[in-house]
Amino acid sequence: MQTPNILIVEDEVVTRTTLKSLFEAEGYNVFEAENGEQMHDFFENHAINLVIMDINLPGKNGLILAREVRDRKNVGLIFLTGRDNDVDRILGLEIGADDYLTKPFNPRELTIRARNLLSRTTSSAEDDDLPSRVSFNGWTLDGDSRSLISPSGNEFRLPRSEFRALHLFLSNPGKILTREQLIMEMTGRELRPNDRTVDVTIRRIRKHFESEPSEEELIVTIHGEGYRFCGSVDN
Repeated sequence: MQTPNILIVEDEVVTRTTLKSLFEAEGYNVFEAENGEQMHDFFENHAINLVIMDINLPGKNGLILAREVRDRKNVGLIFLTGRDNDVDRILGLEIGADDYLTKPFNPRELTIRARNLLSRTTSSAEDDDLPSRVSFNGWTLDGDSRSLISPSGNEFRLPRSEFRALHLFLSNPGKILTREQLIMEMTGRELRPNDRTVDVTIRRIRKHFESEPSEEELIVTIHGEGYRFCGSVDN
């Protein structure tokens, strides 16, 4: 496998150069951008595998830029946020960030999370048990485009976390999946105390289903245990 390309999007010079040195020491190709314009320049000229982005950027902030990153199928996204900025953290997850880390962060923890996420962004859904297109209750999950297609034909491009969570549900219809199982599938890390990543992701998936007014509840909450997919997967 080719060496992954990591793009650091951070306007603070010291933090940016520290991150560059950290990931270069791990053997990655690392590029630096201090704003959204520079970020898009790198996307045009390099195959970026992972973006590590500060939320507070000049011009377009990280939350706005994240929507643009999410349009790229195989790019992972880790947010760097302020220690007490829970609002930005939740918004980042709502938009579709794969993971987040608060400043000041542990360098070793960041490199582990990046490595785990890269292992997922560079692997294909074709390696899993399901075919590239799976139908259930009139819906279709398309692994090639990472899209969810409604019975009426509306297509929703899914962030990686949503796609992997839904893929896991469809691989295990009727089974209760714990938050620990879901977070590991989505991000490759363990569940942290007060971590809302799974709940936010499930809420986003449910919103797609709610776009069809007559649609029954497909993902139900099993209180104290996790979630269960109650639909019917077509054979």
